[in-house]
Amino acid sequence: MKAYFCIIDLIIMKHFLFLLLFPILGFCQPNLNEVDVFFQEKQFKQAEVFIINYLEVNPNNLEAIELLGDAFGHQKKWNESIESYKKLVEANQDNANYYYKYGGALGMKALQNKFKAIGLIGDIKSSFLKAAELDEKHIDVRWALVELYMQLPGIFGGSKSKSLQYAKELENLSRVDGYLAKGYIYEYDNNPELAEKYYKMAIQEGGSLVCFDKLTKLYENESEPEKAIKNIEEANDKHPRNALHYQIGKVAAEYNIELEKGEQCLLTYLKKYSPEDGVPKAWANYRLAQIHMHKNNKNEALKYIDLAIAELPKIKPFKEEKEKILNL
Repeated sequence: MKAYFCIIDLIIMKHFLFLLLFPILGFCQPNLNEVDVFFQEKQFKQAEVFIINYLEVNPNNLEAIELLGDAFGHQKKWNESIESYKKLVEANQDNANYYYKYGGALGMKALQNKFKAIGLIGDIKSSFLKAAELDEKHIDVRWALVELYMQLPGIFGGSKSKSLQYAKELENLSRVDGYLAKGYIYEYDNNPELAEKYYKMAIQEGGSLVCFDKLTKLYENESEPEKAIKNIEEANDKHPRNALHYQIGKVAAEYNIELEKGEQCLLTYLKKYSPEDGVPKAWANYRLAQIHMHKNNKNEALKYIDLAIAELPKIKPFKEEKEKILNL
């Protein structure tokens, strides 16, 4: 849906056999398909070495060069990633995805070095525009352009109208993406009413967890926790996920509302917890400590904050919360 890379907003692209394979790489040509294992296991350094070895035998293999750029990107080696993607663009100037990845890597470099960012903006923009020109159905690059034009200052070519233009193109390709893009634009432009309208339209059209999450975050940013909780509950009705129990508890704890509901949701989250839920149990215990602090239950609050600290002892907010509880 959203772009892997854009100048402001980063969502990085999406791996045990290497040590076994390494001794034989010098004796036989590696099979490029084997690199998939390293990516699946997020072993990006091993993927890098594997692909470099492959390229020694097949220096002009564009698929391998692209995979090497991806491996560098996962490791945030943006200069090396840029070099790989630039080779692709030079080798095939009709491939939209090559321009998209090249512009994205340039954007990530700009984020790392704000002093060089101004000098990179032109290449970032031209790469994305070329990708959009080459592929009229490229959704990711249109998302990148929506965000780029909204977040760039006007002096550097930022333009709400151009952002809306690419949101309209997205809508023609995918109504959900178009509605989400318009919601993003109006949220960024401090127009929460229109942002809410389009996020709701995205929910009605597609109804994915992503759509619900965008609306939830808008309500949280606008300090409307009641609406946020109601929206999370509607999301959970359609897409039951244990992680949504944590989200309800988090909002309840942060805004001191619906504390009983928040407590029960957090207890449910802990009871059903698995690593796939994403948020460590320590944070659920932290939110329970907050809820009991709101209730002036000092002993219960201390119990839960101590559980949180025991699991993740270096988290600063946990220690700060304990100080607040001790001062009750």
